[in-house]
Amino acid sequence: MKFRLLSILLGSLAIMPFTSCDDDKSYADLLRDERRAVNAFLAEHQVINEVPEDTVFITGEDAPFYRIDPDGNVYMQVVVADSKENRPSDNEPVYFRFMRMDLNTWYTTGEERWIGNSENMMSDPTYFLYNNYTLASSAYYGYGLQLPMKFVGINSKVNLVIKSQYGFTDEISYVTPYVYSITYYPSMIGGGSEQ
Repeated sequence: MKFRLLSILLGSLAIMPFTSCDDDKSYADLLRDERRAVNAFLAEHQVINEVPEDTVFITGEDAPFYRIDPDGNVYMQVVVADSKENRPSDNEPVYFRFMRMDLNTWYTTGEERWIGNSENMMSDPTYFLYNNYTLASSAYYGYGLQLPMKFVGINSKVNLVIKSQYGFTDEISYVTPYVYSITYYPSMIGGGSEQ
């Protein structure tokens, strides 16, 4: 009997290096990792913690990132600003093309892997109905992608840092922040196969 118990114990110890302990991170750990990645990215840029009162933004590739929500979930760099009089109305379709980079991967590996539909004009158009989160097609892209439309016109290009809870709704549980490069369009301009 002792030999059998000793065999089981030794067998268990031999298997142990090949099995992992609980590598799953807690939600608090994932939020901490997200915060670190976002802070590291923003540390490489000028950041202004409020939107200008007149909503006249500094623009260009070297423009600062503005915190555009009070909790710091979305930061916007305005590359090209359309007239603020050209903001969309509620339920107006706003089409967009985007590329995005996973900031957690960037933070841990230094790799810049951009994915999206900006490079492929034959891909299906992406759009949301402005300020309408009742439709799954509009809510899918999250609150963060629509937020710039409060400040800039439809024909604008922005870079956004979006924390997970304001990102794509089916990705919230992964707690992955992204930096986006987005160009907004009215109607079907910039669309894909339906042009």
